[in-house]
Amino acid sequence: MKTHKSLIIILLLTVLFTSCHNHYHPTIPYKKVDFTIYPNDVMYYRLNTYGGYEYFTGGVSGIVVYRLDEWTFMAYDRSCTYDWEDNTSWIWVHPNGIMLIDSVCGSTYNILDGNVITGPAIWPLYQYKTRYDGVRLRVYN
Repeated sequence: MKTHKSLIIILLLTVLFTSCHNHYHPTIPYKKVDFTIYPNDVMYYRLNTYGGYEYFTGGVSGIVVYRLDEWTFMAYDRSCTYDWEDNTSWIWVHPNGIMLIDSVCGSTYNILDGNVITGPAIWPLYQYKTRYDGVRLRVYN
């Protein structure tokens, strides 16, 4: 009985500590990201409007930041979850502005949540955390 309790406690602690670890994605490797921008600066004029986006360096293949509404920003790695090791493959905002598309395999993703719309990709985009205080936008993992 004591052995079972000890085993359960160890398993619970393992789950607790691993769930607090950095974001895990089944296909995209982890790369530390932590930068701050000022979306209201003229340098980032596209982020001044809802539905605006900008591309940034960092992550595995770069990062696209999309402004959903006044307080909400989405940030995704530009690596396709199907062929991320192909250095000619990039995620781009589709001209319709409501989805992202891979330049090589043609997979499309919903710009609102990063989920796959059409394949061959089956995994959603690697998403970074964002925090906006009305002046500064922090993108991090």
